[in-house]
Amino acid sequence: MDALTTADGRRLTYRLAGSGPELVCHPGGPGMSSRYFADLAGLGSRFTLVMLNPRGTEGSDRPDDPSRYATEDYVADLDELRAHRGLDRMLLLGHSHGGVVAQAYAARHPDRVERVVLASTLARFQSEQEDAMQAAVQARAGESWYDDAMDALRAEQAGEWGSDEELGRIVLRELPFYFADFGEREREYLKLLDGELPCGDALRLFNGEVFTTFDLRPELPSISAPTLVITGEDDFICGPVCSREIAAAIRGSQLVLLADCGHFVFVEQPEQFAAAVGDFLAGS
Repeated sequence: MDALTTADGRRLTYRLAGSGPELVCHPGGPGMSSRYFADLAGLGSRFTLVMLNPRGTEGSDRPDDPSRYATEDYVADLDELRAHRGLDRMLLLGHSHGGVVAQAYAARHPDRVERVVLASTLARFQSEQEDAMQAAVQARAGESWYDDAMDALRAEQAGEWGSDEELGRIVLRELPFYFADFGEREREYLKLLDGELPCGDALRLFNGEVFTTFDLRPELPSISAPTLVITGEDDFICGPVCSREIAAAIRGSQLVLLADCGHFVFVEQPEQFAAAVGDFLAGS
């Protein structure tokens, strides 16, 4: 595991994989490490993947102040990683909450981003996004896993866990919602997350203070880097209603919607994801 020391003395870890131009990758949650990226659909064959473990995850120190998990804190860590890697301008990929961070970073530091991929993410979560999420949840009501996943989702949103270990178990139970089809491949993929310790402080702050109040739309026109917005058509939480809103606000952005695909676009449609993202980042 590679690491850097931040200006305030914290250890921030990241994984390196592959070869080629560096692609800085920020995972979501918030509170999840880069472990769930796995090999990011094989993009390491074209890029050196610099996969950040955000503060509080996988060996990255927690801040002393439990309120320091705001978007601007993640943006600051991302810029420290960029500088540490010696990148004047970076190729940047953010997934889910990592996409929130990537949007904010690209808007606030447009001169430091060469190209940006916003995968399975959103600029806000208000009534329109809530309605789409509830409809997607109800569409899965006939699944054998539905009741248990629904209980886990409610517990996560209400903060009903006592330890990070307990949160990790809750997250695994709710993850079937995040796939278009929760089959054998998806069950096998989730074994990667066995033993993952999410950062509960980060998720509590986000769910309690950020999730239903943040709104990045005023910042999006400031993004000047070429931008790819890519989302699964069946993503229950960051689906087409979210991606279309982002793409419409960023001048010249490209929008790709992947059919038969939920939140984990690099798991359910790896070939299409890798082709779209790889070609975009290469400028082709």
